[in-house]
Amino acid sequence: MNANSKMTSIARRINMSFWFKQFWGTICLDIVIVALIAGAFFKWRVDQIPETREVTEVEFQTGESYKDLVLIMEDSHGEVHHYQMFQFLDYVIIPLGALFVIQGLDIIGALFGTGEIRRKLKPLNDLAIKAEKLSSLPLDTSKFESLEQAIENLSPNSPDAKISTGDKDLASIEVALNNLIYRMRESQKKQARFVSDASHELRTPIAVIQGYVNMLDRWGKEDESILEESIEALKHESEHMKELVEQLLFLARGENGKNTLHYAEFDLCQVIHEVWEESLMIDEEHRYEFVSDVGSALDEEGNLTISPVMMRGDVAMIKQSVRIFVQNAAKYSAKGATIQFRVKKQGNMVSYTVQDEGIGMQGEDVVHIFEPFYRSDKARNGNTGGSGLGLSIAKWIVDAHDGKIEVLSSPEIGTRFTVWLRADLEG
Repeated sequence: MNANSKMTSIARRINMSFWFKQFWGTICLDIVIVALIAGAFFKWRVDQIPETREVTEVEFQTGESYKDLVLIMEDSHGEVHHYQMFQFLDYVIIPLGALFVIQGLDIIGALFGTGEIRRKLKPLNDLAIKAEKLSSLPLDTSKFESLEQAIENLSPNSPDAKISTGDKDLASIEVALNNLIYRMRESQKKQARFVSDASHELRTPIAVIQGYVNMLDRWGKEDESILEESIEALKHESEHMKELVEQLLFLARGENGKNTLHYAEFDLCQVIHEVWEESLMIDEEHRYEFVSDVGSALDEEGNLTISPVMMRGDVAMIKQSVRIFVQNAAKYSAKGATIQFRVKKQGNMVSYTVQDEGIGMQGEDVVHIFEPFYRSDKARNGNTGGSGLGLSIAKWIVDAHDGKIEVLSSPEIGTRFTVWLRADLEG
């Protein structure tokens, strides 16, 4: 049997399957139509009986033809009502007959749909024929051997080495392999620089610990309240530094999909306020302001209380993202400049903002600032240090929380980072 006859046989089977489905569908539709007509006739006749009476018995009487079909109903008063159904059928017999004729012609026409299905199957049939021909051809292994040899001769230590066989048939494979090798080399470079740049993210918690140690040395020996506060803060920050190291390793594994966020409900206002207090203590060269757009009030003792802004997320990672933006603001701002913290809630979204009066950035730099290790030429010339890893870590943290970062920056005016996060407490 040739390929065309095979396809015709398949098309015939498909067509018959469709025909049987259409046939039974038509039968079911006709049964429903007849049932609806009978129900309509019954309802019509029941409505002829006075409302004060109820139908107690229903019976159908048949005869030799449809004209002898009679509906007999007895009401609650014992009165018997006879209705000849042919009077009603005379109204519907013509449209029903027309419907049945149309359905019959449609079903008969569906029997001859094999040719149309065969035409629609032709592209698939041609593809199958070509695949069968290709599978019957002898396999030329010489091309793959040359590709294998080119891969073996590739020097892993050469940064510009590429796979090249000179065979046009293997050109697309070579491009794909060379792109893969390039990405692997870039990943290796990032990993090599990661260890040396990790210390950039540990500076703030270490500075906080040093600040409390100095405060203990000055006043903690005599002031018990300072002693308790400092001990609690040192415990908190040492634990935070431990978590931070784990987060840096966590970020290194981020591309492997092995990270897990530790969700908990927390007050974003409180987190931002804590970072603001830390900044006041460890950095005396800048002015720090805290603003809450969600409202504040004075308690009975006259202390300022800030309305909570609740959200759900990994509180340690959110806090670390804020610290990164603050470090960046302090790094590129002159002494005495103001760095402002702001918290806002809008609908089901919350946000925090870190705004400075620093050197700012050009538009072309803003596009790249979240790329790992990127620093603008102006930042490099400022001898501010750092590797450019901080903002990429902050970006990863925000993305992991399904958030977004808005950046507004202008040279010599300053930069504003606004992070928007979901406020819903489910997840």
